[in-house]
Amino acid sequence: MSEKPLKIMYFSPVVGGGAHDDVFADMARRHKLPGTEVHVTSLPEREGRLSHIEFRAYEAMATRGIVRAARQAAREGFDAFAIGCFYDTALHDAREVSGEMIVTAPCVASCEIAASLANRFGIIVGRRKWVHQMHSTVREHGHEHRLSGFYHVEMGVTEFQRDHAETGRRLIEAGRKAVEEDFAEALILGCTMEVGFYHEVEARLGVPVIDPSIAALKRAEYGAVLRRQCGWKPSRRWSCESPSEEEMRAIGGFDGGDVFGSRIVVGAEAPGPQRKAA
Repeated sequence: MSEKPLKIMYFSPVVGGGAHDDVFADMARRHKLPGTEVHVTSLPEREGRLSHIEFRAYEAMATRGIVRAARQAAREGFDAFAIGCFYDTALHDAREVSGEMIVTAPCVASCEIAASLANRFGIIVGRRKWVHQMHSTVREHGHEHRLSGFYHVEMGVTEFQRDHAETGRRLIEAGRKAVEEDFAEALILGCTMEVGFYHEVEARLGVPVIDPSIAALKRAEYGAVLRRQCGWKPSRRWSCESPSEEEMRAIGGFDGGDVFGSRIVVGAEAPGPQRKAA
């Protein structure tokens, strides 16, 4: 593989800055490969002062920013782009404008990983409100037959990091129901802001627990590795067709202005000395 670092962008579709970005930068620092450079980015305030996109109306507002971010990431030469919301907001939209860059998101990434670890998995979500839309997303990705159910803890996106002890307690309680009553063999945490809790839940319940922010990052990284090693690039034919540059320029709004509200760069480690074969 090339000595050039893999470049991954983890894009959180809310207004960034402060502790929110630091949570995901720390996640990337802990879990990326040494030769990977990760940029943790977010929406600029001009796209709306969003702290979450739990509602479809908020998702609609964020979609434009996600599309613009994916297009800019491709122009900057990123190998892969991960959308940091378990709704997989604007996944197909972003792929249309991403050129040869890999684009993924937490739900599709988590389901793929869970399906490689178990036959049947449950998803722990924040609020009952989310279930209908997430169920549709799981079905679209082809994993509905593996799903034991959704288990809500009645916490909104902005609440997970406030009281870690209470969050952990609720996640374990919901996970216990999934495993002991509905026989889930693996669990997925259904919100990227649940980052940091999977070890605790896994230790208490004895089944694999997938953190969706880690899943999105690692699936993006894996796709980038395959693209480099095997030459497997995204299709841009038929349903995957991209809009023309001429038409996008004529429409306007795809480029220009602030695309990212914040950016933290988690650099690639310098390669160590290479041992020569005897």
